[in-house]
Amino acid sequence: MTRIALCQIPVSGDPKTNLERVRDALGRAASGGARVAVFPEATLTRFGKGVTEAAEPLEGPFVTAVAEAARAHEIAVVLGTFTPSGDGRVHNTAIALDRQGRLRAAYRKIHLFDSFGARESELVAPGDEPVVVELEGLRLGLITCYDVRFPELARALVDRGAEAFAIIAAWGSGPLKEEHWATLVRARALENTMWTIAVGQAPDHEAKDGFGVGRSMLVDPLGVVRADLGPAGAVQVVEVDPAETERVRAVLPCLDHRRPDIYRAVPNPEVARS
Repeated sequence: MTRIALCQIPVSGDPKTNLERVRDALGRAASGGARVAVFPEATLTRFGKGVTEAAEPLEGPFVTAVAEAARAHEIAVVLGTFTPSGDGRVHNTAIALDRQGRLRAAYRKIHLFDSFGARESELVAPGDEPVVVELEGLRLGLITCYDVRFPELARALVDRGAEAFAIIAAWGSGPLKEEHWATLVRARALENTMWTIAVGQAPDHEAKDGFGVGRSMLVDPLGVVRADLGPAGAVQVVEVDPAETERVRAVLPCLDHRRPDIYRAVPNPEVARS
Protein backbone atom coordinates (compact mmCIF):
# COMPACT_ATOMS: atom_id res chain seq x y z
CA MET A 1 0.00 0.00 0.00
CA THR A 2 1.40 3.41 -1.00
CA ARG A 3 -0.05 6.66 0.33
CA ILE A 4 -0.19 9.33 -2.38
CA ALA A 5 -1.05 13.02 -1.99
CA LEU A 6 -3.08 14.62 -4.77
CA CYS A 7 -1.79 18.20 -4.59
CA GLN A 8 -4.35 20.20 -6.58
CA ILE A 9 -2.94 23.71 -6.31
CA PRO A 10 -3.65 26.83 -8.39
CA VAL A 11 -0.68 27.99 -10.44
CA SER A 12 0.16 31.65 -10.97
CA GLY A 13 2.55 33.33 -13.36
CA ASP A 14 4.99 33.91 -10.50
CA PRO A 15 7.34 30.99 -9.76
CA LYS A 16 8.01 32.29 -6.22
CA THR A 17 4.30 32.16 -5.40
CA ASN A 18 4.05 28.68 -6.84
CA LEU A 19 7.06 27.51 -4.84
CA GLU A 20 5.39 28.64 -1.61
CA ARG A 21 2.24 26.76 -2.61
CA VAL A 22 4.31 23.63 -3.26
CA ARG A 23 6.01 23.92 0.13
CA ASP A 24 2.69 24.35 1.91
CA ALA A 25 1.13 21.40 0.06
CA LEU A 26 4.13 19.19 0.85
CA GLY A 27 3.76 19.96 4.53
CA ARG A 28 0.08 19.02 4.41
CA ALA A 29 0.85 15.87 2.41
CA ALA A 30 3.53 14.76 4.85
CA SER A 31 1.28 15.39 7.85
CA GLY A 32 -1.26 13.08 6.21
CA GLY A 33 1.29 10.30 5.94
CA ALA A 34 1.83 10.50 2.17
CA ARG A 35 4.99 8.96 0.75
CA VAL A 36 4.58 10.51 -2.71
CA ALA A 37 3.10 13.92 -3.61
CA VAL A 38 1.87 14.56 -7.15
CA PHE A 39 1.50 18.14 -8.41
CA PRO A 40 0.05 19.53 -11.66
CA GLU A 41 1.63 20.13 -15.01
CA ALA A 42 3.37 23.52 -15.35
CA THR A 43 3.70 24.06 -11.59
CA LEU A 44 6.66 26.39 -12.26
CA THR A 45 4.49 28.98 -14.01
CA ARG A 46 1.26 29.28 -15.99
CA PHE A 47 1.21 28.60 -19.70
CA GLY A 48 1.80 31.57 -21.96
CA LYS A 49 4.61 33.46 -23.64
CA GLY A 50 6.33 33.91 -20.28
CA VAL A 51 7.28 30.25 -20.07
CA THR A 52 10.38 30.76 -22.22
CA GLU A 53 11.70 33.39 -19.79
CA ALA A 54 10.72 31.37 -16.72
CA ALA A 55 12.16 28.05 -17.94
CA GLU A 56 15.09 26.72 -15.91
CA PRO A 57 17.47 23.77 -16.23
CA LEU A 58 16.77 20.88 -13.90
CA GLU A 59 19.51 22.08 -11.56
CA GLY A 60 17.97 25.58 -11.47
CA PRO A 61 16.60 27.36 -8.39
CA PHE A 62 12.98 26.17 -8.61
CA VAL A 63 13.67 22.43 -8.83
CA THR A 64 16.48 22.80 -6.29
CA ALA A 65 14.09 24.44 -3.81
CA VAL A 66 11.43 21.77 -4.39
CA ALA A 67 14.08 19.10 -3.84
CA GLU A 68 15.05 20.72 -0.55
CA ALA A 69 11.40 20.71 0.55
CA ALA A 70 11.01 17.07 -0.49
CA ARG A 71 14.07 16.18 1.58
CA ALA A 72 12.86 18.19 4.58
CA HIS A 73 9.47 16.44 4.55
CA GLU A 74 10.89 13.06 3.47
CA ILE A 75 8.38 12.74 0.65
CA ALA A 76 8.86 11.91 -3.04
CA VAL A 77 7.50 14.37 -5.62
CA VAL A 78 6.15 14.35 -9.16
CA LEU A 79 5.79 17.87 -10.55
CA GLY A 80 5.59 19.76 -13.84
CA THR A 81 8.11 22.40 -14.87
CA PHE A 82 9.60 23.95 -18.02
CA THR A 83 13.18 23.43 -19.14
CA PRO A 84 15.05 25.08 -22.05
CA SER A 85 14.93 23.05 -25.25
CA GLY A 86 17.87 24.63 -27.08
CA ASP A 87 15.82 25.87 -30.04
CA GLY A 88 14.24 28.92 -28.43
CA ARG A 89 11.31 26.90 -27.09
CA VAL A 90 11.01 24.89 -23.88
CA HIS A 91 10.33 21.30 -22.90
CA ASN A 92 7.16 20.71 -20.90
CA THR A 93 8.88 18.50 -18.34
CA ALA A 94 7.56 16.24 -15.58
CA ILE A 95 10.17 15.56 -12.93
CA ALA A 96 10.31 12.84 -10.28
CA LEU A 97 12.26 13.41 -7.05
CA ASP A 98 12.80 10.78 -4.38
CA ARG A 99 12.34 11.46 -0.67
CA GLN A 100 15.99 12.57 -0.42
CA GLY A 101 15.32 15.20 -3.08
CA ARG A 102 17.34 13.39 -5.72
CA LEU A 103 16.19 13.68 -9.34
CA ARG A 104 15.12 10.20 -10.45
CA ALA A 105 13.53 10.98 -13.83
CA ALA A 106 12.53 13.76 -16.21
CA TYR A 107 9.83 13.18 -18.82
CA ARG A 108 9.44 15.60 -21.72
CA LYS A 109 5.85 15.77 -22.91
CA ILE A 110 5.53 13.93 -26.22
CA HIS A 111 2.11 15.02 -27.52
CA LEU A 112 1.68 18.78 -27.82
CA PHE A 113 -1.70 20.49 -27.50
CA ASP A 114 -2.22 21.90 -30.98
CA SER A 115 -5.99 21.51 -30.66
CA PHE A 116 -9.13 23.51 -29.83
CA GLY A 117 -7.41 26.61 -31.25
CA ALA A 118 -4.30 26.29 -29.04
CA ARG A 119 -0.75 25.93 -30.40
CA GLU A 120 1.46 24.51 -27.67
CA SER A 121 4.13 23.64 -30.25
CA GLU A 122 4.85 27.34 -30.80
CA LEU A 123 6.38 27.45 -27.31
CA VAL A 124 7.14 23.81 -26.54
CA ALA A 125 9.42 21.29 -28.24
CA PRO A 126 8.21 17.68 -28.02
CA GLY A 127 9.95 14.90 -26.17
CA ASP A 128 10.49 11.47 -27.70
CA GLU A 129 10.81 8.91 -24.89
CA PRO A 130 8.21 7.37 -22.54
CA VAL A 131 9.38 7.33 -18.92
CA VAL A 132 8.72 4.98 -16.00
CA VAL A 133 10.22 5.81 -12.60
CA GLU A 134 10.17 4.00 -9.28
CA LEU A 135 9.24 6.09 -6.25
CA GLU A 136 8.69 4.54 -2.83
CA GLY A 137 8.50 1.06 -4.30
CA LEU A 138 5.86 1.99 -6.93
CA ARG A 139 6.74 2.13 -10.63
CA LEU A 140 4.97 5.18 -12.08
CA GLY A 141 4.42 5.79 -15.79
CA LEU A 142 4.50 9.55 -16.42
CA ILE A 143 1.81 11.17 -18.60
CA THR A 144 1.28 14.90 -19.15
CA CYS A 145 -2.12 16.42 -19.96
CA TYR A 146 -2.83 16.03 -23.72
CA ASP A 147 -0.86 12.75 -23.62
CA VAL A 148 -3.88 11.15 -21.94
CA ARG A 149 -5.71 11.21 -25.29
CA PHE A 150 -3.18 8.72 -26.71
CA PRO A 151 -3.77 5.18 -25.43
CA GLU A 152 -0.66 3.92 -27.21
CA LEU A 153 1.52 5.94 -24.81
CA ALA A 154 -0.19 4.44 -21.77
CA ARG A 155 0.25 0.96 -23.21
CA ALA A 156 3.93 1.66 -23.92
CA LEU A 157 4.34 2.56 -20.25
CA VAL A 158 2.68 -0.73 -19.26
CA ASP A 159 5.15 -2.58 -21.46
CA ARG A 160 7.98 -0.72 -19.71
CA GLY A 161 6.83 -2.04 -16.34
CA ALA A 162 4.59 0.73 -14.99
CA GLU A 163 2.46 -0.30 -12.01
CA ALA A 164 0.44 2.94 -11.91
CA PHE A 165 0.01 6.03 -14.05
CA ALA A 166 0.78 9.54 -12.79
CA ILE A 167 -1.05 11.99 -15.05
CA ILE A 168 -0.33 15.68 -14.46
CA ALA A 169 -2.33 18.37 -16.21
CA ALA A 170 -3.29 21.99 -16.70
CA TRP A 171 -6.52 20.97 -18.42
CA GLY A 172 -8.25 23.73 -20.37
CA SER A 173 -11.88 24.59 -19.76
CA GLY A 174 -14.50 24.66 -22.52
CA PRO A 175 -17.57 22.81 -23.78
CA LEU A 176 -17.35 19.14 -22.70
CA LYS A 177 -13.65 19.53 -21.84
CA GLU A 178 -14.05 18.55 -18.19
CA GLU A 179 -16.05 15.52 -19.30
CA HIS A 180 -13.25 14.59 -21.68
CA TRP A 181 -10.75 14.69 -18.83
CA ALA A 182 -12.79 12.49 -16.50
CA THR A 183 -13.61 10.00 -19.27
CA LEU A 184 -10.06 9.72 -20.57
CA VAL A 185 -8.52 9.25 -17.14
CA ARG A 186 -10.99 6.46 -16.35
CA ALA A 187 -10.43 4.88 -19.77
CA ARG A 188 -6.64 4.74 -19.35
CA ALA A 189 -7.16 3.09 -15.96
CA LEU A 190 -9.74 0.55 -17.11
CA GLU A 191 -8.20 -0.52 -20.41
CA ASN A 192 -4.86 -1.16 -18.68
CA THR A 193 -6.30 -2.43 -15.35
CA MET A 194 -4.06 0.15 -13.73
CA TRP A 195 -4.24 2.48 -10.74
CA THR A 196 -4.29 6.00 -12.16
CA ILE A 197 -3.29 9.11 -10.22
CA ALA A 198 -4.43 12.21 -12.10
CA VAL A 199 -3.66 15.69 -10.77
CA GLY A 200 -4.69 18.94 -12.43
CA GLN A 201 -4.30 22.61 -11.62
CA ALA A 202 -7.02 24.19 -9.53
CA PRO A 203 -8.50 27.26 -11.23
CA ASP A 204 -6.66 30.52 -10.68
CA HIS A 205 -9.50 33.00 -10.65
CA GLU A 206 -7.20 35.94 -11.37
CA ALA A 207 -6.17 34.36 -14.70
CA LYS A 208 -8.45 34.55 -17.72
CA ASP A 209 -6.77 31.89 -19.85
CA GLY A 210 -9.08 28.97 -18.99
CA PHE A 211 -6.35 26.62 -17.77
CA GLY A 212 -7.14 24.55 -14.72
CA VAL A 213 -10.43 22.79 -14.04
CA GLY A 214 -9.28 20.80 -11.02
CA ARG A 215 -10.95 17.36 -10.91
CA SER A 216 -7.85 15.55 -9.67
CA MET A 217 -8.72 11.89 -9.27
CA LEU A 218 -7.61 8.51 -8.09
CA VAL A 219 -9.06 5.77 -10.29
CA ASP A 220 -8.71 2.07 -9.53
CA PRO A 221 -7.89 -0.74 -12.01
CA LEU A 222 -11.60 -1.29 -12.76
CA GLY A 223 -12.10 2.36 -13.67
CA VAL A 224 -13.86 3.24 -10.41
CA VAL A 225 -13.17 6.77 -9.18
CA ARG A 226 -11.95 6.42 -5.59
CA ALA A 227 -11.38 10.17 -5.11
CA ASP A 228 -12.40 13.31 -7.02
CA LEU A 229 -11.24 16.64 -5.65
CA GLY A 230 -13.70 18.80 -7.58
CA PRO A 231 -12.73 22.31 -8.73
CA ALA A 232 -11.22 23.91 -5.62
CA GLY A 233 -7.64 23.83 -4.43
CA ALA A 234 -7.03 20.85 -2.15
CA VAL A 235 -4.52 18.30 -0.89
CA GLN A 236 -5.92 14.83 -0.36
CA VAL A 237 -4.04 11.70 0.67
CA VAL A 238 -5.20 8.48 -1.01
CA GLU A 239 -3.99 4.87 -1.03
CA VAL A 240 -2.81 2.76 -3.96
CA ASP A 241 -2.96 -0.98 -3.30
CA PRO A 242 -0.94 -3.16 -5.73
CA ALA A 243 -2.78 -6.23 -4.42
CA GLU A 244 -5.98 -4.80 -5.88
CA THR A 245 -4.32 -4.72 -9.30
CA GLU A 246 -3.51 -8.41 -8.98
CA ARG A 247 -7.09 -9.26 -7.98
CA VAL A 248 -8.55 -7.32 -10.91
CA ARG A 249 -6.17 -8.83 -13.45
CA ALA A 250 -7.01 -12.31 -12.23
CA VAL A 251 -10.64 -11.82 -13.34
CA LEU A 252 -10.01 -9.34 -16.19
CA PRO A 253 -6.76 -10.46 -17.88
CA CYS A 254 -7.17 -8.21 -20.91
CA LEU A 255 -3.45 -7.38 -21.03
CA ASP A 256 -2.74 -11.09 -21.42
CA HIS A 257 -5.30 -11.30 -24.24
CA ARG A 258 -3.60 -8.78 -26.51
CA ARG A 259 -2.66 -9.94 -30.00
CA PRO A 260 0.37 -7.88 -31.03
CA ASP A 261 1.13 -10.50 -33.66
CA ILE A 262 -1.84 -9.30 -35.73
CA TYR A 263 -1.86 -5.58 -34.93
CA ARG A 264 -0.47 -3.60 -37.80
CA ALA A 265 -0.94 -0.33 -39.62
CA VAL A 266 -3.32 -0.24 -42.56
CA PRO A 267 -1.00 -0.36 -45.60
CA ASN A 268 -3.16 1.91 -47.76
CA PRO A 269 -3.97 5.33 -46.23
CA GLU A 270 -6.93 5.69 -48.61
CA VAL A 271 -8.49 2.57 -47.08
CA ALA A 272 -8.06 4.03 -43.58
CA ARG A 273 -10.00 7.14 -44.61
CA SER A 274 -12.83 5.30 -46.37
